[in-house]
Amino acid sequence: LNDLRLGYLDLFLIHWPVAFKYVEIDPAVRGWENEDIDESDNGKLIDPSVSLRETWTAMEALVDKGLVKHIGVANFPVMLLHDLLSYSRIPPAVNQVEIHPYNQQTKLLAYCQSRNIAVQAYSPLGTPGYKEEGEPNVLSDPTLTDIANARGISVPQLCLQWSLQRGCHVIAKSSNKKHLEENLLVNHKNEFVTEMAAEKGGDLQSQLLSSEEMERIASLDRGYRFFRPEEWWEDMPVPVFH
Repeated sequence: LNDLRLGYLDLFLIHWPVAFKYVEIDPAVRGWENEDIDESDNGKLIDPSVSLRETWTAMEALVDKGLVKHIGVANFPVMLLHDLLSYSRIPPAVNQVEIHPYNQQTKLLAYCQSRNIAVQAYSPLGTPGYKEEGEPNVLSDPTLTDIANARGISVPQLCLQWSLQRGCHVIAKSSNKKHLEENLLVNHKNEFVTEMAAEKGGDLQSQLLSSEEMERIASLDRGYRFFRPEEWWEDMPVPVFH
């Protein structure tokens, strides 16, 4: 909080369901000298002696102290959530996970919704700026392109609308002004109010994706993850999603 110059956080998440060894931080220095640093040291800094229950108890204590308003998790599969909910005094408000048309996580989404845990979808566009050579490109998918063209919108807008319509919150980032504007035009009311639609004679009224369109997108699921931590942590390859 000193580093951020804040009195409290609205939301604080456990990033991965593993603990890392304590790293001393100089409170007089803001940020890291090298933002590209691998905080896991190829997995060597994973601490297998710390349980999720111990970590969650510490998270709850932050809420008690008024330092954090809400706590949650990220990259938690169903069984870890199920176990966490069995002992948590303050249940997680959010589970932030990788969701896009190629990794739809339908069963996880259903479980979270049944337990009143908000699902925050990261990489909702298939992380085009991060993917490695040879990996699939969600934004060039023929089915998504066909649906988007028929509606007079962009494929990114379609992906965001699809996630919102499934009940997810989305985290989309871009440094491109045009892309930022497009992302903002897909709003919380699930409206497609875009200049592109207007130019192509599209309906400017609120319009949800049809059940047929949702089914076509559902058929694209291949369980493909762009973020595979076990490949980063070769010295302790924790298979988080297996």
